Amino acid sequence: MSLSLISAAIWAIAATFVALLPMRFQYAPGVTLLVAAPFLVGFIGYEHGLWFALLGLAGFVSMFRNPLIYFYRCARGKTPDIPR
Repeated sequence: MSLSLISAAIWAIAATFVALLPMRFQYAPGVTLLVAAPFLVGFIGYEHGLWFALLGLAGFVSMFRNPLIYFYRCARGKTPDIPR
């Protein structure tokens, strides 16, 4: 198994672990995982090609859909709904 796929598996396990934490402890590691994901998807694409990178991107978007929707709404200038 290549380094990029091992890194992606570790990233997915770390993201799952962070999701189990209480909300106040999720911010710092969650932002770190959110920032690291595009680099990891690019690394997967570099080593394995476009189709594997798209699969990695689909996994990233499915795990971080709520923060991505929030940032999308902020970028469009709309007041985002924050679920409580």
